[in-house]
Amino acid sequence: MLAKEVTKENLNTLVIKFYTKVLKDDLVGPIFIDILGKNLKEDKWPAHIELLTNFWASLALGEKKYNSSPFAPHIEFKERLSVAAFERWLQLFSQTLDTIFHPQIAEQFLAKSKTIAANFMRNLQIT
Repeated sequence: MLAKEVTKENLNTLVIKFYTKVLKDDLVGPIFIDILGKNLKEDKWPAHIELLTNFWASLALGEKKYNSSPFAPHIEFKERLSVAAFERWLQLFSQTLDTIFHPQIAEQFLAKSKTIAANFMRNLQIT
């Protein structure tokens, strides 16, 4: 059953399911594998999962546990990013949203993620 409300728990599920898909993807998977490891149980992943759960909770629920910059880490691997990589990220994110949230909520998250991706590409000068 699709969630009709956003909770910290279903945001955590979203992040875990999304990155499980990412790691299997031929285009964006290698970027994350090189930085964080090849499975979600490796050293760096739990902190990343928590960080991204807190990020989405700050946007969706107004929580204050996220106090980082979502853009800054992307500067470090700018040369590996492309329009195609951002489009795939959005595609995988959309697919994952559709398995967790009611369509209206999924659309809100997708709209926000598209805005974030567009800002990142503009700031990284990816065309």
